[in-house]
Amino acid sequence: MILASAMEMIHNALPAAVLALGLATLFAVVLLIASIKLRVETDPKVEEVYNVLPHIDCGACGFAGCASYAKAVVANPELIGRCSPGGAETSVAIGRALNLQISGGGAPSRPIVHCRAHREDKLFHAAYDGIESCTSANAQPDVQACHFGCLGFGDCTRACKFDALHIVDGLSTVDYDKCTGCGACAKACPRNLIQMVPFTQDNMMTVACSSRESGKTTRTFCKVGCIGCGICAKQSDLFTVADNLAKMNYESYAPSEATQTAMDKCPTGVIVSRGQTAPADRQPGQKAAAATA
Repeated sequence: MILASAMEMIHNALPAAVLALGLATLFAVVLLIASIKLRVETDPKVEEVYNVLPHIDCGACGFAGCASYAKAVVANPELIGRCSPGGAETSVAIGRALNLQISGGGAPSRPIVHCRAHREDKLFHAAYDGIESCTSANAQPDVQACHFGCLGFGDCTRACKFDALHIVDGLSTVDYDKCTGCGACAKACPRNLIQMVPFTQDNMMTVACSSRESGKTTRTFCKVGCIGCGICAKQSDLFTVADNLAKMNYESYAPSEATQTAMDKCPTGVIVSRGQTAPADRQPGQKAAAATA
């Protein structure tokens, strides 16, 4: 009796099992056909280019990440050279992948903060109780007397994925050992104080100021600002002065005895060196240490 009942149950369940198996097989076939029909063919060149990129997805190239850049550069080789973290070596590797001859020249871009005023150098500034953001603080007209200097609330540090910027005593400071040159910090600064500069030397001399106030006005609110005196321009053609502000010509940059003399004679010490082995900034009146090339 029990055996007969079991056989009857199996008999009744068999059609359902066969139907389920048939449907599963049908779905598998449909999915297989769809995967073949809808498969996106990957260009082996794109994969080869992607493999030589640094895979940090910093966005310095102007694309969402390394994968997007690889696809774009295969379609348009004129985009070679946009990978700042990879530098010239990566550009050459991309060219090799695309059977192109790419020169190994070209200096890596690194950020320079055009301000050197720490808290003790800013003679007048107001208490700020708003959002801890340079962008927010910059909207307030009287946060600090200098409308051109670093606000020190760290928008650049938060934008950096590599922990290469820190606020040191109220001033954005680059750790060149960690910096990849992605440029995110420069984009984040609401006062455009951070400039991406081709580092043709291990250390680069620069005018660490952005103020266009008169020299007399600058002296009233900053101990280390550029006063537009023009002494540097008299020593070296690499310096020019416009709108009360000295600037360095990086396109023709080459350290020399003349540029060192300009640094030594700068009355506020605003001419400084930046880089992995750059000497410490000096205070006004102190003689500059020899800049390491």
